[in-house]
Amino acid sequence: MAKTYRAAIIGAGSARPGGQYWGMGHGHAQAYADHPRVDLVAIADIKPENAQALADRFGVAATFDSHQKMLKAVNPDIVSVCTYPATHCAIVCDVAKAGVKAIHSEKPMAPTWGEAKKMVATCEKHSVQLTFNHQRRFLEPFRIARDLAHDGTIGELRRLEATCGNLMDWGTHWFDMLCFFNSNTDIEWVIGQIDGREGRPVFGLPHEGQGLSQFKFVNGVRGMLVTGHDANLGADLRLLGTEGLIEVHNAFPHARVLTSARKGWKMIKTKEGLHGMEAVTRAIADAIACLESKQEPELAARRALRSTELIFATYESSRLRQRIDLPLRAKDSAFLTMLEEGVWSRRR
Repeated sequence: MAKTYRAAIIGAGSARPGGQYWGMGHGHAQAYADHPRVDLVAIADIKPENAQALADRFGVAATFDSHQKMLKAVNPDIVSVCTYPATHCAIVCDVAKAGVKAIHSEKPMAPTWGEAKKMVATCEKHSVQLTFNHQRRFLEPFRIARDLAHDGTIGELRRLEATCGNLMDWGTHWFDMLCFFNSNTDIEWVIGQIDGREGRPVFGLPHEGQGLSQFKFVNGVRGMLVTGHDANLGADLRLLGTEGLIEVHNAFPHARVLTSARKGWKMIKTKEGLHGMEAVTRAIADAIACLESKQEPELAARRALRSTELIFATYESSRLRQRIDLPLRAKDSAFLTMLEEGVWSRRR
């Protein structure tokens, strides 16, 4: 008989409908409810009313005001961590040490590179499967773009470009997507610049007002992410090859192709856009399937580290004013350190 898993969520999100899916805890709860062999047994949140609201919505019996109490009381197999990034490292390490089988955490990984690596090392030490919710890998427009980039449609893939609001919160998705488009290939170096002025906090973390990251994969493909002020590139993501290019857009149609073989753009019809909570359901289903098969999940922590290293290496390049050859050695966030030092307030 197939095993039934006991799941729990840390970080319920808002008790009121609206906003960012009410908080991602609601998306994770729906994913567990959709899985035929998962029982969602507990919700933990430092605001009891939020935990109770999510529990009521999904018929969960147990709620707790701390993750420590929950771990002792219900002994879950799988835990989702849906709290703000600054709390991820402590919570993930606590959960890993409690003897769970798998952790599925929200992104971005952590405020510093050292914390990101610590989470992965702790889970490896305790034989816990760790995944991070770069769920857009499961959506149709991105998968179509990935496949077209490697089936000869645009010749040999040479360059990847993306634009978004910031390097950390949204940029973690786009860095991950550029890695996804290039078959999860390792990265050789990063050079970048950030402007700490005019940024705004997202989920408790400050962000740059403008940024630029350029990097080189070990297979020679180049990548670029432009963020913040005046960052429009004409497409959310662009894949350039020797014989054409692919663009991915938030607006419909979500994907289009231009090649030397035909005149004009070919619009790619997709049933899905660039967003959608169905991707979270697929991500959690994949994590559970891989827990059973012992294969590497699509959203494995090792892959999350690759895109996260790009973020912190871009910060470090701006701090040192030089190219950063990977692996990154600095353990802090150069951006947060420079903010604390008042770097941009001193510049005129």
